[in-house]
Amino acid sequence: MNSMPSDTTSQSSGARNTLVLVVYTVAIFTSALLLFSVQPLFTKMVLPRLGGSPAVWSVAMVFFQSLLLGGYAYAHYLMTLKSRTVPVVIHLLLLSAALFTLPLSIASGWGEPPSSGYAFWLLGLFAVSIGLPFFALAANNPMLQAWFVRTGHPDGPDPYFLYASSNIGSFLALLSYPVLFEPMFSLQTQNVIWTGGYALLIVMIAACGVLLLRSPPMTVAAVSASDGEAPAPTWQIRLRWIFLAAVPSGLLIAVTAHISTDVAAAPLLWVLPLSLYLLTWVLVFQSRPLLPHWLMLMLQPIAIAAVIVLLVVGGEQNLLLTLGGHQLCFFIIAMACHGELARTRPAARYLTGFYVALSFGGMVGGLFAGLIAPFAFSWIAEYPILLALAALCRPAGTAAWRGGFGLWLLAVVAAFILIALAYRGGPVTEFLETNRIWMVVAFACVMMVLAVLWRINRWSVAALVALGLILIRVYPADDGRVETVRSFFGVHKIVVTSNGQYHVLMHGTTIHGAEKFLNDDGTPIKGRPEPISYYHKDGGIGRAITAIRERKGGPIRVAVIGLGTGTLACQSVPGEDWKYFEIDQTMVDTARDPKYFTYISACDPNMKPVIGDARLTFAKEPDGAYDLIIVDAYSSDAIPIHLATEEAMAIYKAKLAPQGAVVMHVSNRHLELASVVVGIAEENDLKSWVFNEDSGRDAEYIFTTNVVISAHDDADVGKIASDEKWVLTEATEGQRVWTDDYSNVLGAVWRRLRTPDE
Repeated sequence: MNSMPSDTTSQSSGARNTLVLVVYTVAIFTSALLLFSVQPLFTKMVLPRLGGSPAVWSVAMVFFQSLLLGGYAYAHYLMTLKSRTVPVVIHLLLLSAALFTLPLSIASGWGEPPSSGYAFWLLGLFAVSIGLPFFALAANNPMLQAWFVRTGHPDGPDPYFLYASSNIGSFLALLSYPVLFEPMFSLQTQNVIWTGGYALLIVMIAACGVLLLRSPPMTVAAVSASDGEAPAPTWQIRLRWIFLAAVPSGLLIAVTAHISTDVAAAPLLWVLPLSLYLLTWVLVFQSRPLLPHWLMLMLQPIAIAAVIVLLVVGGEQNLLLTLGGHQLCFFIIAMACHGELARTRPAARYLTGFYVALSFGGMVGGLFAGLIAPFAFSWIAEYPILLALAALCRPAGTAAWRGGFGLWLLAVVAAFILIALAYRGGPVTEFLETNRIWMVVAFACVMMVLAVLWRINRWSVAALVALGLILIRVYPADDGRVETVRSFFGVHKIVVTSNGQYHVLMHGTTIHGAEKFLNDDGTPIKGRPEPISYYHKDGGIGRAITAIRERKGGPIRVAVIGLGTGTLACQSVPGEDWKYFEIDQTMVDTARDPKYFTYISACDPNMKPVIGDARLTFAKEPDGAYDLIIVDAYSSDAIPIHLATEEAMAIYKAKLAPQGAVVMHVSNRHLELASVVVGIAEENDLKSWVFNEDSGRDAEYIFTTNVVISAHDDADVGKIASDEKWVLTEATEGQRVWTDDYSNVLGAVWRRLRTPDE
């Protein structure tokens, strides 16, 4: 007779448990969705302030990781309070206060960056603009999990599955942003949607709080009992957690910088590695991981070796290799590191402390890769350094075969012999120089075999990785002598070819200019240097300059956005006024130094470039001042999107003298940009002619150029209007015009893949 009340109670309890699980899962999922969608959304709003540099995303990641630590620490502190009501009330008040700072916007007074200290200025901008709402969101994941434990739900003793739910939300947010939100909605619409989602989240978290407060009281002793009297983690374990979280976090920034430098500083390329990073968290915290940890540990040395090969061989001509290879290897390495974290996770009573350690490690890795490394190294040293540290993330162990130590010692000796022979000279050195790439590849393969087949310990793997990376520097892929210059805007390489005939400026894997110093017979070139690379007289830019000069019938006034090697200085003639706009002071210093390039010293020694982002500095120029505006501002193949929008073209148009023209250099291996420029020009009532010709003279450092010239009428561009090499082009029907509020990098990549030869 007593079974009915018992059954009713059981059903009621089951319904309540289901409700608790659903509400908490949805709230955590939504919070993560908002947390990670705000990152590309707001960073895209900030990009135009600093030239569209990929470093903006690196610094943004440092900010997000640091504030994530703050949010986790705040949640950890609140959950130490004995009261269940106080944390709920305090957190809801914080979320509500943050709501009044929305919608997202750049704080007043932060519109124009300083002339130096960009990274710290950016951190300040992010802090005052979105610090409060992001901090509140950052605390939700550990806070709600801790609340869930205290609801007395049967799954409370192991709530880490909710962490997977959080990361699924983050993963979907990141993937949907470049694929769905960026191509479909303007920044303003995205902002409204995000603000509405934030308000809805507050309601969900309030519901979570109500469910917690209506749950039967659960004492700390009860939580401890459910954990089976689990011992507290030692400081050694906590430090290990921090290290395991720091390495993949730093690698995330290093990999992102590596791939975005060669394509575009855009959400599409930011979110790909970050999505994989979050996917690893989803997979390792499953009760039955889809990819077993032992498999990831076995593949990790192979992935590290593969990155060494990619760094040596390169892959700049193949977008899929550049994007896919590095990211696949990063995924495997991160899976191994995060798998170790999942394997050593503590009982639920130590959950918030565990998350504080993870977020602290993430911040440390981000600080190293995003802030310290750019100041400490003149090249992207953080990437290989973090690869070597990744080997130390392997679990402790000894060799399965004792001979592993002997083979490791043999590999070390062989590596140092190779290094010594490289500097000794003679036929051996010549052989090594000729086959330097394959020597490093072979060493990487040996390292992989040693680590996988003989399972040597993590210190030995790290040592082998370090030696392989040393070989990269001893036998660089660059042909000839290389000097690197690093700034906030990237790493520039000045390459002197092996015969000393050419000096070449490279950013990432893209040549930005070159100068011929020796004739073919080895004698020095004297007099005014000839413009080459993309600026030869027969190329698109050279032809445009000549046409405008002939059309005017006299000296012209020219504005050049982007200095490079200063090659265009030697396209000027006496009596003309040329003004340059450049964001990177190190680029100006390099172009001025005659030991690197002599264009400026020979052709315009009194040049005084305007330093700063061209959208901000060029807008201050007087209207109607220039006969020709040349826009040639790239970081490797990465495009500063804000210089290729309808609003940017409106600024150029306003600065044109009567019958003036705008020339935009759009040569790019990965993006089709000519149609973008034609579209923004047509929106400003300008006609456009496109030039795209293969020079066939790459060996002479005279390259194919893709150029668009835009003007009001045919007469404004002179003989270009009747030149068959220039094609009068109309905007592509159905292709949305890029604006400050909208751009579609994915579409530009797709168009290039469809028409690779154009």
